[in-house]
Amino acid sequence: MKRPKPLDRQFEDDVWCLFSNLGFSYMNKDRRLEIPYGTEDLNTTKQIDVFAADEETVLFIECKCAFSGKKGDFKTDLEAIKGIKEGLFKTVRREKEFKKKKVKYIFATKNYEITEPDRNRMRDLGIYHFDEYGIKYFAELAKHLGACARYQLLGTLFAGQKIGTMENRIPAIEGQMGGHTYYSFSIEPEKLLKLAYVLHRNEANSDMMPTYQRIIKKQRLKEIRKFIDNKGFFPNSLIISIDTNGKKLRFDLATPQIENAISRIGILYLPQLYRSVYIIDGQHRLYGYADSAYAGKDTIPVVAFVNLDKDKQVELFMEINENQKAVSKNLQNTLNADLLWTSEDKNKQRKALRLNIAQRLGELQSSPFFNRVIIGENETSAYCCLTIDTIENALKSTHFLTRFGKDNHEIEAGTFDRGSNDVTRGVLLPFLMEAFQYFKNELPEEWELGDANSGVLTINNTIHALLRILNDIIDFLIERDKINPKIMDTRVLLEKVEPYLAPLVSYFGSINETEREGIRKNYGSGGKARVWRTFQSVINEAQPEFEPDGLRAWIRDNSKQFNAESYTLIQDIELIIKSDFADKLQKKYGEKWLTRGIPPRVYKQANALMGKQNYENSINGINKVVDIWDCVTIANCRDIAIFSSNWTELFENSYTRPEEISIRGGKTAKTAWIAKFATIANNSNASYSFSEEEYLFLKAIHSWLNHRTLS
Repeated sequence: MKRPKPLDRQFEDDVWCLFSNLGFSYMNKDRRLEIPYGTEDLNTTKQIDVFAADEETVLFIECKCAFSGKKGDFKTDLEAIKGIKEGLFKTVRREKEFKKKKVKYIFATKNYEITEPDRNRMRDLGIYHFDEYGIKYFAELAKHLGACARYQLLGTLFAGQKIGTMENRIPAIEGQMGGHTYYSFSIEPEKLLKLAYVLHRNEANSDMMPTYQRIIKKQRLKEIRKFIDNKGFFPNSLIISIDTNGKKLRFDLATPQIENAISRIGILYLPQLYRSVYIIDGQHRLYGYADSAYAGKDTIPVVAFVNLDKDKQVELFMEINENQKAVSKNLQNTLNADLLWTSEDKNKQRKALRLNIAQRLGELQSSPFFNRVIIGENETSAYCCLTIDTIENALKSTHFLTRFGKDNHEIEAGTFDRGSNDVTRGVLLPFLMEAFQYFKNELPEEWELGDANSGVLTINNTIHALLRILNDIIDFLIERDKINPKIMDTRVLLEKVEPYLAPLVSYFGSINETEREGIRKNYGSGGKARVWRTFQSVINEAQPEFEPDGLRAWIRDNSKQFNAESYTLIQDIELIIKSDFADKLQKKYGEKWLTRGIPPRVYKQANALMGKQNYENSINGINKVVDIWDCVTIANCRDIAIFSSNWTELFENSYTRPEEISIRGGKTAKTAWIAKFATIANNSNASYSFSEEEYLFLKAIHSWLNHRTLS
């Protein structure tokens, strides 16, 4: 009989395995490692959860694990570390093998949301924080890259610090392009692997901005490594940006130079610093050399820009990949949240804010949507199924944020907008988190379903609709002078909003299968709008004073009150059109009316449908034979009307509506009513509700056709 390992013990083991897999050769063998931190005459020690060292670094890792998501308070722990950290470092540096190595203290957490004060304390103390997603990220990277993933970790921990001894001189050509200085050279992959840093956008690095590369794919890496080991090579250059940390990059000119040449030849001195080279394009080509015998024998071509700002790196990445493998919409959204944040266009700033809010809803452990929003390269699942696009589009349709004209003048003030993105986010994000936490608390089982088992609460259609509902409620309460979201405490604001959310809680608590299917199967923008209007009507039934613009007309048009008569009108109109078209075509073309009077495409389509229908009737024992004309649709009738000379010779006089005789656009415009009728007729399924406008249109067409036929 096995007993499950305690969660905190398992977390420590996971962290230990990570550093072992990253190639740290000197590690603690168990949890009982005690290291002195006081003076030599005092027996004061600290128990170390994980100790890891390699040829250049020594790491102390302290692990903290909660059994479920919660906000952490590590003030006491961090103050304790402050008092002993330097003592621990001095102790290990007394040992010969650790004497000149870089040392770092890591605070690893699981199921904790780190508060801003604790983040500041760790930054001030030089302590690096890893949450479970950082651990998972580097564990996956280690699977793909092997020991080379350690350089990515060290680049994170020791960014800007010197890498031991490394030859950093390289022959290069200096040039100018697009107003930027660049260098072209060839370099051994093993050197670049130490300097290079690739940042992927997922939960592990949500605060490292900006992040643009696709996650390194294991299968693609294997294929490239096999190609390299078979003596294959890549003639195209890697694109990188060298970060000189504010210093001038040394480039010694060679002699002689070519007179009047734009480019110059010389020796380039690369920074001997961790994380000093960002890979803009070509990550797989570089990391294909990881653990390859050719990493120190081959050279790869490189085009290196110097000190490109992060926004420019993102732009360049997007441009390079525009005509290659598409950058996913989700990753584009993640990039734009970074790229547009400081845009001079205030509408673009607000777009960045909407995208940023969508990301944070999925990233913050205190958010009810934690790990439920697909961000950057994160994988989709039934539980994590909400898209940034859904949330951003819903927020865009609200009045939460200010709208601006082309010259940045204010058109409409946002109900939560306080001027800057940072301040506005500080007001709006907590409100959204608390509002959705209300649904999570009241409907815990439904909340956890996600897209599985016919779940309807935490799927894109519903979240889109609920965001718009929150906007409706806020507008409603503002109009009655009951709230001011810009200055009101979030909790007080929510107390005003909750009575209008309560009817939806009751609705979800007793929802039937038909209603579930109606929410889940409403596709596209029209489907999302129907779900939103449905939720409005639920609240309106319980709170009649809540009646947003357009709701009354929507309820009328979706009550199916026009369905019975509309079905009859459609049948009559179809019969009139099909019968009259057949008569007119036969009179003009005689026995060959089906081949001479019908467009070839329509004939082929109807003929194929006829064959299929007759075959199915035959094998199913149905004693019915259909002909080609039976398989011609009303939409096809429009094609027939405007085919060849049919319009002027057969249909113009009898199928131009009186009010459209003088409209521009000729036969295409004058037969548009047939296309509209066909669309309405095609929508006539059991769940469809004809609107008043559609019913009146059918009634007008029916009356006109009958009057025209009789005259």
